[in-house]
This record gives sequence, structure tokens and C-alpha cells, in this order.
Amino acid sequence: MADKADRFEAVEQQLELFIENTRQLGIIVSDFQPQGQNVLNQKLHTMVTGLQEIDKLKTHMGDIQVPLEVFDYIDQGKNPNLYTKDCLEKALAKNEQVKGKIDNFKKFKAALLVELDKVFPHEINNYRAMRGDDKPS
Repeated sequence: MADKADRFEAVEQQLELFIENTRQLGIIVSDFQPQGQNVLNQKLHTMVTGLQEIDKLKTHMGDIQVPLEVFDYIDQGKNPNLYTKDCLEKALAKNEQVKGKIDNFKKFKAALLVELDKVFPHEINNYRAMRGDDKPS
């Protein structure tokens, strides 16, 4: 687990460094002066090197799978952590729905056994004996 955290931390650091270099490059370009050509070239070289480092780190992240919906959240300007929250909320809602269905089936089974016991008492007693459920449900 620590290995996975280390991999994420290394990628995160490289991305933060790349973002900062991009910000600095934007400043240099927006106020470009001919005497700043060397600084611009240096910053471009730093960015290329940063991209190469990020590219090297991608090989360590091959086993990581990210749901495509996370990227939709990012594209919409939402925090990707909201995806996890929304998934949990959907799972809880589905769980409640399934639990309700299970409860209804249990009630139906009990009602069905009561009605079947009225019509077929001998067969229901055999059924209960085979299931090891001697008590009426």
C-alpha cells in the first residue's frame, strides 16, 4: 500500500511542478521581451523535461483504473471526490431498494405458505420438514 501511495505522490509532485512551470511560462510569454529569449528557451526545456518525467512515471501507474465518469466530473469543473460520494449515495439508495424487495418477498412467502397450508396442509408440512423449518413462517 505504501508503494502505491509513493507512486501517487511522485506523480502528484511532477504534475504540480509541471503546472507551476506552465504558469511561469505563461507569465514569460505574456510579457515577452527579446532579451528574455534565453529564459523562455530554458523554461520550454524545463517543460519538455517535466513531460518526459511524467511519461516515465506512467509506466508505474499501469495497474490504476479510473472510471471514465471521473473525467466527466472534472470536465464539468466538479471535484472528482464528488464522484465517490455520488457512487456511495447511489449504492445506498439501491441497497434500500433491494432491501425493500427482499422484505416484500419474505412477506409474500409467508402469506403464500399460510394460504397453501389451508389448501394443501399435508404437502406444506412435507415441504417444511424437508427444509428443516417445522414452524409456520
